[in-house]
Amino acid sequence: MLQAIGLTSAPRRGLPPAVDDLTFEAKPGRVTALLGAPGSGKTTALRLMLEIEPGRGITYFRGRPLHQIPHPAHEVGVLLGDVPGHPARTVRGQLRMLGAAAGVPASRADEVLDAVGLAALRDQRIGTLSLGMDRRLGLASALLGDPHALILDDPGEGLSPGECNWLHGFLRAHVARGGTVLYTTCDPKQAARAADHVVTVDAGRVVADQEITDFSRTRLRPRVAVRTPHAARLAAIVSREARAAQRSVEVVTEAGSRLSVYGSSCAEIGDTAFRHGLPVHQLADEVGDARPAAAVAFGVEAGVPRSASGAEAETTRPASEAEAKRPASGAEVASTRSEPAVSGPAVAARSASSPSEPDLLPPIRRRPARGPHRPLRYELRRLFGVRTTTLIMAAVLVASVGLSVVLARTGHAPRPKVLAAWPSLLPLPPAAFGAGLLGALSFGDEFRYPALAAGRGTVPRRIRLLLAKLVVSAGVALLLAFLVVPASAEAVHLVYGSDLIKVPSNAGSLAGSWAGLNVGCAWAGLLAAGIFRVTTAGVAAVLAVPVLVVPLVREMSAGPATDSLLGLPARLRELVWVQWPHEADPWLLAVVRVVAQPVGAALSLSLSVLVCTYAFTSLRGRVRW
Repeated sequence: MLQAIGLTSAPRRGLPPAVDDLTFEAKPGRVTALLGAPGSGKTTALRLMLEIEPGRGITYFRGRPLHQIPHPAHEVGVLLGDVPGHPARTVRGQLRMLGAAAGVPASRADEVLDAVGLAALRDQRIGTLSLGMDRRLGLASALLGDPHALILDDPGEGLSPGECNWLHGFLRAHVARGGTVLYTTCDPKQAARAADHVVTVDAGRVVADQEITDFSRTRLRPRVAVRTPHAARLAAIVSREARAAQRSVEVVTEAGSRLSVYGSSCAEIGDTAFRHGLPVHQLADEVGDARPAAAVAFGVEAGVPRSASGAEAETTRPASEAEAKRPASGAEVASTRSEPAVSGPAVAARSASSPSEPDLLPPIRRRPARGPHRPLRYELRRLFGVRTTTLIMAAVLVASVGLSVVLARTGHAPRPKVLAAWPSLLPLPPAAFGAGLLGALSFGDEFRYPALAAGRGTVPRRIRLLLAKLVVSAGVALLLAFLVVPASAEAVHLVYGSDLIKVPSNAGSLAGSWAGLNVGCAWAGLLAAGIFRVTTAGVAAVLAVPVLVVPLVREMSAGPATDSLLGLPARLRELVWVQWPHEADPWLLAVVRVVAQPVGAALSLSLSVLVCTYAFTSLRGRVRW
């Protein structure tokens, strides 16, 4: 059961809150519709329930608020808007990635695809799906954790009648298994077809809480839609004739020149307009919402005559009935027709949990989505789920081989530069730049196509997710680095022979420097993209190391070297209590020498600044690690 109690959004400056003291419940085994016009606060109410919007109130999911549920994906499935996935990712790949985030086995992706009828499109790209198929993919994403409750924001918007019928059957099948469904809609006829219970919202308040039978009887009555330039005159004539004939007819003037007549027929309204010489531009039978947004009612009730003077409005409802059916929220309704009062357990919950002082309601703090339960698997599927990674790696290999052949032809470049394909004209070799680009995409694609948190805006900065990204990006950078060297050596050997490429004596230190350069570039791009939330920032941070930071480091270190690094390991051993073996001293000294180089020092400095900035922004955003 879902119980929303006293939901109140944080008011914006100079504006009333979008949701004000909203209280209702959705029972298991039933489909509950949250009905309201656009801008009535339905989506804000869902965001308050899911704790992704600040405000006050509380929502219980089978007796527990969402932040106290260890695995929310197993309790509630959410669909807010479209599926937030990379358009080049396949349907099955997207679900397998989200399954790793939710901590469910990979086989669950195929199960939910069968459930929503997308098994034949599992290898289709997300960007090529139609609106109906995209909505089915969103439902499949919500079902990954096999949740008890489904919360859907206007899932039938823009769908064809056939797709809407399938959606209604799908929701019915879920509640038949004992689940709970809460969805929003602005179409009262759709709510009547699909829901068992309807909660009507207007201006952020509940104005009706009804069973579907009461809703259909009071809100969906047959009517005659009339459009005429003399709407007020025709309304007065129809009301006067109905009162004279002792018939119950209600006439409601809506926006513009439109009338809605309840209790009559097209033939009667057409005859009346013809007798009085009134032009009619539209005359049609409809079944719709009996409460237009802005309406003034005219009408007569059998046996209850009312006087009218001039162009004053007349109403058929007695005052006692109108007072008895006044909306419980107290909100003013433009139409003089009555609304069913809020009834049932929601009223009791509101009276018990909505004290006179709003400060007693618990605050709703905006909480980010939880990180993936299986972050390493999630990151691998995110990285290799699109062709971008493969294309970048292939482009890096081709560019590196071509540059190595050209550098070997000139004969002036050192052998390490030839193997790394690093001409002096380029700030970075292709392998390092490619590693930095892949690192920047690691967070940049997350913010552009959020996969972890639909409707939450950004990817949460969790330490496990960050570590997984660092490990995967470092692995890809090392793979790219050590693919480039043998590929370049083989290409030079094939073109010029084996005499040009020989293994240098300091191959170990060169390999360490090469690996450190690529991994450092990958991490610089990753951290910068995570801080500034865009891929371009990550690429700029990678290029800033050789273009800006390296000249600065060289300027600072200019001058004759008077000190030596010899004896540094022994001096470090004296300062720390951990005693490492003497065999590790050469390795430590090699690392220090690499870092002491201008490029190594610049990269180390950049990474230090990015790590501190990332930690600062995470703590400033009050993100729990």
